[in-house]
Amino acid sequence: MNTALYTIAALVALAAVYLVLSPLLRIYLRYRGQRVVTCPETQAPAGVEVDAAAAAVSAFGEPRLRLRDCSRWPEREACGQECLRQIESAPADCLVRNILARWYEGKSCVVCGRPLGNIDWVNHRPALLSPENITFEWKDLSPESIHQALENHRPVCWNCHVAATFRREHPDLVVERPRKT
Repeated sequence: MNTALYTIAALVALAAVYLVLSPLLRIYLRYRGQRVVTCPETQAPAGVEVDAAAAAVSAFGEPRLRLRDCSRWPEREACGQECLRQIESAPADCLVRNILARWYEGKSCVVCGRPLGNIDWVNHRPALLSPENITFEWKDLSPESIHQALENHRPVCWNCHVAATFRREHPDLVVERPRKT
């Protein structure tokens, strides 16, 4: 009999924890990640990161957003953080990952021609090819420069990026053979 009561009490406790943590986790996931906003003060792109943990903890009312980091800091750290209105109105639209996913959508690698398809953001992220024909990963860009880079860079698949990087970093180990026709 005691085992049944303990089991029921444990299930009730788990349900209560789920009901409390589920909305907090949802808010945390909505506001985490690097974003690009237009700075209200300079009208230029700025890379920002919301304090997602603080937003989640404050979620028992309306989530209160504040910045955890900004590309204009520490010089402008005392700003009014008016850019948060852009994030509140469209949290997904200014997320760097979503900006890049939209840009890569429907594109093919400029080196091998394969469609990029669904992006694997963990293991095989697509890369960019600069106008100087150098490949690099998007994480090597600052968030505030992403829009500009996407205007004049081209998409490259992970495999071609790895091969190009190896050729660039270890030219003494690469043997270029002419293609057989």
